[in-house]
Amino acid sequence: MEDFVVATFTKQKKDFDVNNQRNLIEAFQAKQQEGKPESTLYYNNKNLSTLVMDLFAAGMETTSTTLRWGLLLMMKYSEIQKKVQHEIESVIGTAKPQTEHRKQMPYTDAVIHEIQRFGDIVPGSLPHAPTRDMTFRGYFIPKGTLVIPLLHSVLKDETCFEKPDEFYPEHFLDSEGNFKKNEAFIPFSLGKRSCAGENLAKMELFLFFTTLLQNFTFQAPPGAVLDLSPAPGFINAPLQHEICAIPR
Repeated sequence: MEDFVVATFTKQKKDFDVNNQRNLIEAFQAKQQEGKPESTLYYNNKNLSTLVMDLFAAGMETTSTTLRWGLLLMMKYSEIQKKVQHEIESVIGTAKPQTEHRKQMPYTDAVIHEIQRFGDIVPGSLPHAPTRDMTFRGYFIPKGTLVIPLLHSVLKDETCFEKPDEFYPEHFLDSEGNFKKNEAFIPFSLGKRSCAGENLAKMELFLFFTTLLQNFTFQAPPGAVLDLSPAPGFINAPLQHEICAIPR
């Protein structure tokens, strides 16, 4: 994996233009060329390869798991699947989905947000630690203490979501059907140490999800029972199910 990453950004360096930074790697390389002390200390090739590998590792598992939840929930709630497909037909038609379409598709956007909230993919986030002694809401936390932020407690909070234990896209829609933000929606965590791949993940989920529902209708095999309980593990993944993908 590291060999692949190194070869990729080394090859890309040949076309690098500091005045036309096209992506994360080129922005990192621009920092390398500033000649400041941190250019060597932080912006070195080892850190770059590690950063890119982290994005691959973290992004592949969580995005694919979220999409699995999405397909299972569309099978379970066929009427919601039909509404998403109707919006896809109205806004995109048979064209290739683009990220710009998301602003025109409030219902689909709400469904994707609700898939992430309901799926609760990483309920315990990732372990963190304070870099100094601190007091938070009356609790003293020594430097280096392992802190586990429980995202589950927010994503399933009944004071923030009307039906926290149900799949309910209306959590993210106002009375007129427009997309509605909710500050309690924190599947990527929050603050300075929130997920670095949040924007990438949102783009991927929209493009993959809309493309799948544009081309297929997902159904359970006859007589199958759909269980929405998560499989045990560090990540809340859906249980395995057989899927019928019907071309549209």
